[in-house]
Amino acid sequence: MALYPLFRPLAFALDAEAAHRLTIAALKLMPAHRPSTFPESLKTRVAGLDFPTPIGLAAGFDKDAEVAGQMLSLGFGFVEVGTLTPRPQGGNPKPRLFRLAEDRAVINCMGFNNRGQPAAFARLQDCAHLHGVIGVNVGANKDSADRIADYVSGVRAMAPVAKYLTINISSPNTPGLRGLQDEGALGELLAAVKESRRPGGPPLFLKVAPDLDEGDPIRIVRSAIDHGVDGLIVANTTLQRPSTLKSRYASEAGGLSGAPLAPLALDKLRAFRSASGGGITLISAGGISDANDVWWRIRAGASLVQLYSAMVYRGPAIARHIASDLARIIESSPFQNVTEAVASDN
Repeated sequence: MALYPLFRPLAFALDAEAAHRLTIAALKLMPAHRPSTFPESLKTRVAGLDFPTPIGLAAGFDKDAEVAGQMLSLGFGFVEVGTLTPRPQGGNPKPRLFRLAEDRAVINCMGFNNRGQPAAFARLQDCAHLHGVIGVNVGANKDSADRIADYVSGVRAMAPVAKYLTINISSPNTPGLRGLQDEGALGELLAAVKESRRPGGPPLFLKVAPDLDEGDPIRIVRSAIDHGVDGLIVANTTLQRPSTLKSRYASEAGGLSGAPLAPLALDKLRAFRSASGGGITLISAGGISDANDVWWRIRAGASLVQLYSAMVYRGPAIARHIASDLARIIESSPFQNVTEAVASDN
């Protein structure tokens, strides 16, 4: 996708969701080669998995696991597909995806639109030969009578084709979903998921919201550690609207991502690092757009990072460019590799 600067005006002339579908269609025409090679300094091991770089693709872009192999080929160190629910669902009414170009941001109110876990399972089986890290983000159906049961079934169903699994209870676009972050509900959910996991199965991550109260990080960390969660993804999109937003779409409903989310995401990463004291792996997401952003998150406590919205503005080759720049930053730092730099600001 080196031609993205030529493709972007066409994409931006379209409705944001139509442009996204066009991008997926274009990527499906690419061959999915083995993942790229990177400098040794970028390699890191997290939750028993080897990552060629700490730069991953966040869930939300490849909802139905259609182009995971292609995204690895484009330079992402790992790819997270989904969110996938047990049954297909159409999501929220359109329009539900908005580019805030002046703010380098996105607002989405998608609502876990996907074709269901069984359809994605078959596609992920075809990715097995790539030997890259492909994680699966699972959620609950909007109309489910038992959302905890949906997460349990999702973990069981997708474990055979996932290098890691993410429990997503932090989307603001499914009514009541973030309530699963509350103390009693979170403990019940994680206990049920823990019981359903098979020995030797993939690592389990929990994705949390940035819109949390002051005492929430320590409570969530404690529950996650008690129930054997391997890592926390901090954080999902926010319902907050900074006063600096310029776009006419700033008041649209949904979760805000992209550059305006960066300060809040970094603040929450630091809060979770302080709460955990290094006792659990942290993955940082939200507002990451260049190698300096990645470096700050790593030094604040993140072992891995994820991005998505910045790709809307810089194109699918963004991960390779960031990896190259990050390698140069490490070379000029006191550290030999990514792992040594994690939480060095603390």
